[in-house]
Amino acid sequence: MVEVAPTVASRSTADPRSRAGASFPADVATAREPRLFSNVLVANRGEIARRVFRTLRRLGIRSIAVFTDADADAPHVRDADHAVRVPSYLDVDAVVASAVTSGADAVHPGYGFLSENAGFARACAAAGVVFVGPGVEALEVMGDKIRAKEHVAAHRVPTVPGFSAVGLGDDEIAAKAERAGYPLLVKPSAGGGGKGMTVATGPGDLADALATARRVAAAAFGDDTLLLERLLQRPRHIEVQVLADAHGTTLSLGERECTLQRRHQKVIEEAPSPVVDAETRARLGEAAVAAARSVGYLGAGTVEFLVAGDRLDEPFFIEMNTRLQVEHPVTEMITGIDLVEQQLRVAAGFPLELPEIRLDGHAIEARVYAETPSRGYLPATGTVSLWHPGSARVDSAVETGSVIGSQYDPMIAKVIAHGPDRETAIARLDAALAETVVLGVDTNIADLRALLAEPAVRAGDLDTGLLDRRGTPPAVEPTPDALGAVAQRVVASDVPTHDSVWGRVGAWRAGGAAPPRTVWLEDDAGQVHAVAPAAVDARVTGGPQQYWVHADGGAHRLRVVSRRDAAARRRATAGRDPGAIDPDLVSLLPGTVVAVHVTDGAPVEAGARLVTIEAMKMEHTVTAPHAGAVRLRTAAGAQVTRDEVVATVTPMVPGSHDLAGIPASDPTPSPEETHP
Repeated sequence: MVEVAPTVASRSTADPRSRAGASFPADVATAREPRLFSNVLVANRGEIARRVFRTLRRLGIRSIAVFTDADADAPHVRDADHAVRVPSYLDVDAVVASAVTSGADAVHPGYGFLSENAGFARACAAAGVVFVGPGVEALEVMGDKIRAKEHVAAHRVPTVPGFSAVGLGDDEIAAKAERAGYPLLVKPSAGGGGKGMTVATGPGDLADALATARRVAAAAFGDDTLLLERLLQRPRHIEVQVLADAHGTTLSLGERECTLQRRHQKVIEEAPSPVVDAETRARLGEAAVAAARSVGYLGAGTVEFLVAGDRLDEPFFIEMNTRLQVEHPVTEMITGIDLVEQQLRVAAGFPLELPEIRLDGHAIEARVYAETPSRGYLPATGTVSLWHPGSARVDSAVETGSVIGSQYDPMIAKVIAHGPDRETAIARLDAALAETVVLGVDTNIADLRALLAEPAVRAGDLDTGLLDRRGTPPAVEPTPDALGAVAQRVVASDVPTHDSVWGRVGAWRAGGAAPPRTVWLEDDAGQVHAVAPAAVDARVTGGPQQYWVHADGGAHRLRVVSRRDAAARRRATAGRDPGAIDPDLVSLLPGTVVAVHVTDGAPVEAGARLVTIEAMKMEHTVTAPHAGAVRLRTAAGAQVTRDEVVATVTPMVPGSHDLAGIPASDPTPSPEETHP
């Protein structure tokens, strides 16, 4: 058990309301007797709404959910004592009206959506409903990355070198970027979660980085203001959990290691950091407390830092998240403190009355996403045909039967394990992931287990680029048990898989029983397996032509094919040029076409951007696999499905500017195109 250094826990005897500019809830300022809430509306969805409901139930507080049409049958709606429909989770007026009409004393915003929206906090106060979060000043200052950086720097909190792009044209930004030095991280000033962050490695990347960051920022946050910062080499992302009340107490609850990220989205988090010693922990805690106190902070918040891998003693402030974090469970597990309960108590006016902060053992969390790792970790959609959590703390957004669409974030669960030391915690997390069953939709569970087995992860030798350097993994090959279990289900369902009368008669033959039946199954990598049925320990759903199976700690999707189709696919593969590339380019995720980068019929080079598709707050750009002429099969604003053809790039005839002998601008397809 590690005790947090006393210097980290700042307990001031001064009344923080005397600080100029500080803002606190009106009921605290009037110093009325604190009283815990009777009814709380949670202005969120998914796993965070369900997690807040658990604490509300334990405290005897009536819970109120909000939901959109897309979430009418979502688990969080059933978990609440009462639920109210809203047109959008971002509709301030509708959410506040729901709180008033349902009799809520307070609104808990969760994270994302309106959780860091100062206008929402003001609207709650105007309606006489307590906002479970910090005051308006903290939301406004820390919600703007540019302003936050300037503000904390004035309070002697170290910051990453960089500059604001407010009021600057692209030429002015380029000039300042040259002076600041590449590589640069281009990020939206508003919002969080890594959305819109892009990297400019040099002047040639800057224009595209600015355009992408602005587009995502405007869509996600309604604000395309940008901030550019020096990109530290091989940094670690370490954040500090703080708690503050209106009675002069601001506490640090220790740090979390959040370095394992992909595209600036955290994947695995742990507490404490494996590389932070007592002295560094004290330094981080002091800086976090100073940042929080500088805005008269109230409730739970997180101050985030970057540290260079070779200079762990020099943390740089990057932002403060004025809300509960996704990864808060790891702090709860090593401190024994329910952070949601403390948020509610502080918002109700109670002082923080906690024992000396001690860090007990190690905790680690993995985020389970509905995504397809072998397709570049793009979001996946579908219906969960079977959900079964493992033997650990699991905060989930889904149940069996849940529909995962493209409207919201692809995270569907968090699996959290605790142990007396880091090695034990990692082993317990891996075991819990192996037991976690999600069938019916692609997830990253197998990839999470592979990541936990990486030597660098085991050793704690981490940096924020580690996951991106791993690249895209191949589709996971199904195990013999997985194949045998599905074959057993196919046979039991009596689905014919042979192209002969004998394949449909069954196992009987004149002269005796037939040999065991062979089932032909295709996996997600396109490999076809000839399989004999086997009675094994596995969970199988689906049919009659597509099945999902969980066996040996992993999930797989398998499709039934005929013997004739299996043979035809082998012949086609054997006759194909290994270097051949399909000219038809498909969308790897369902979503909206947000940008078309080329003109129909235009010549393009290999790697040229063709169209960009957005779904679940992520963008995917389809690029040309080779030089040729492009035929667009979609348009800006169109909705596309997974594997829908969005463009065709037909190679040029070698040594010619013509497309298969026809000018690229000719809209009439050649016979070779229509009849290959």
